[in-house]
Amino acid sequence: MRPQSILLFTLPLLLHQVCSTNLSPTVPSVTIDVGVVIGTTTHLPSASAAVNKYLGIPFAAPPVRFTVPVKPEPWDAPLNATAWKSTCIQQFPRVSAELSDILETVFNGFATEESEDCLYLNVYAPAGPVPDSGRAVMFSIYGGNLQFGSAQQPIFDGAPFAAYEDVILVTINYRTNIFGFASAPELPLAERNLGFLDQRAALDWVARNIHAFGGDPAKVTIMGESAGAFSVDTLITTMPQNPPFRAAILQSGQYSFLTPGLVDSTPTWLTLTAILGCSDPVSNLTCVRSVSAENLTEITEANNLIFYPTSDNVTLLSHPAAARADGNLARVPVLEGTNAQEGTLFAAGQNNLTEFLNQWFGAFPPKVMEAVRQAYPLQGRTENEVIAEIFGELFFLCPQSLHANATSDAGIPTWRYWFNATFPNLHLPGFNLGIYHGSELPLVFSTYFPYNVTAQQYALSNFMRQAWARFAKNPAEGPGWNAVGTGGSFVRAQEGWKGFGEAVLEREADDLHVGVLGAEGTAGVKVVRQSEIDARCGLFLPVYEALLAVKGDRWR
Repeated sequence: MRPQSILLFTLPLLLHQVCSTNLSPTVPSVTIDVGVVIGTTTHLPSASAAVNKYLGIPFAAPPVRFTVPVKPEPWDAPLNATAWKSTCIQQFPRVSAELSDILETVFNGFATEESEDCLYLNVYAPAGPVPDSGRAVMFSIYGGNLQFGSAQQPIFDGAPFAAYEDVILVTINYRTNIFGFASAPELPLAERNLGFLDQRAALDWVARNIHAFGGDPAKVTIMGESAGAFSVDTLITTMPQNPPFRAAILQSGQYSFLTPGLVDSTPTWLTLTAILGCSDPVSNLTCVRSVSAENLTEITEANNLIFYPTSDNVTLLSHPAAARADGNLARVPVLEGTNAQEGTLFAAGQNNLTEFLNQWFGAFPPKVMEAVRQAYPLQGRTENEVIAEIFGELFFLCPQSLHANATSDAGIPTWRYWFNATFPNLHLPGFNLGIYHGSELPLVFSTYFPYNVTAQQYALSNFMRQAWARFAKNPAEGPGWNAVGTGGSFVRAQEGWKGFGEAVLEREADDLHVGVLGAEGTAGVKVVRQSEIDARCGLFLPVYEALLAVKGDRWR
């Protein structure tokens, strides 16, 4: 596997190594459906309860390449679950040099080796007495464009949630890139989205075993950021009956809106088999299985072969927006939101505003592009800064607003946030990204760097961690601020192209709620009208309508 380096997000681990101490002369152990598991106990500063950590529990057998996950075989001797296990094989897409450097820094900065034998999960549980009703469980799915990512990133350490909020946090691995989303024509549709099937297998493991750790399988909240939030949305929209979760948290991502017909990766598979010289007319799949994981990763990365999920209508719907409009989805409370500068990460290296506008608005009448230019003037800013602002609102802020409002309009309790704070110890070395995509994670998990910590950062992290846990413990009551409300979403001021630039929100003032986190140096939440956040979103409705029309999706 590629060598691992100690980079950006390994440092939070040092905080737990320095501040955690072994409290018990006996090690914690639990008995699950396939055997005994031995963990380790730690304690965090000022926490009233110790934390039992069970790291690297197999929720499935070592997978055979391109096959669905199966339950692990029982073991006789106790399983030592005191250290993270392997990370799934990573693939980093070839993009701009700047963005490639950032991705390698952020997502490749963990120390575990990569392997196809990676279907493990980690459980962080309070060590104190278990309430009669059992503890709430938070089930975390990592992001990474469905191409990379790992539960072994120290940023996802669940000890603070367990120690300070008295909840159980579970982090899982799942297969990504070609290993998780192979588009081989020989595979049945229902067996192509292996990464999503891995997530379901991990949820099934929780349903069978979390009681052994003090958790209540009826109190599971699924949560994820970026592709993790995309995954959460796929679970919501494909499990309308008796879902194995009772609430959902989506951070900077969703699937139902602004998702054009997913790219058919079959031609990508055929390109790969041609490069490999797999010419067997009976089974190219067998040929690809014979290639080592290292070589397969080198070839896919060198040729930028990206494998996307398949709309199988089992793990991924073809028309999720219509399902939401019809109320045909898991009717569980939702907490979701975005960051103030989502686009800076993705705009890294892009400096030609005209080229960017032509790419995304060139197919529309000229007045559309001109309206966008007027709404996002340079005014002393660089073209990269403007591109980043447009990108963040076009692909994250406004689709998340559509998602939240459509969910609320379907009669589902929905809360929305907007994260608007940045801190020196969250800056990526060499990059000025501001309140970038994913920068809320160290505050939610309280795994930010243990140096240069400001009073606001400490207090805001506590507030956000508590809000997420409060929602998980009592989803119907929400995270602590007003729900979104019901009654409409942003629209153009007039039908047709006349008045296109006059985006408005068609709602009552008291129904327009979004909780701003960390604004103006605060360490809590300020509830504002959505129009203060979404003022320019109406500009992009033609884009969303066109993209959803490609899918044939009905969404309002």
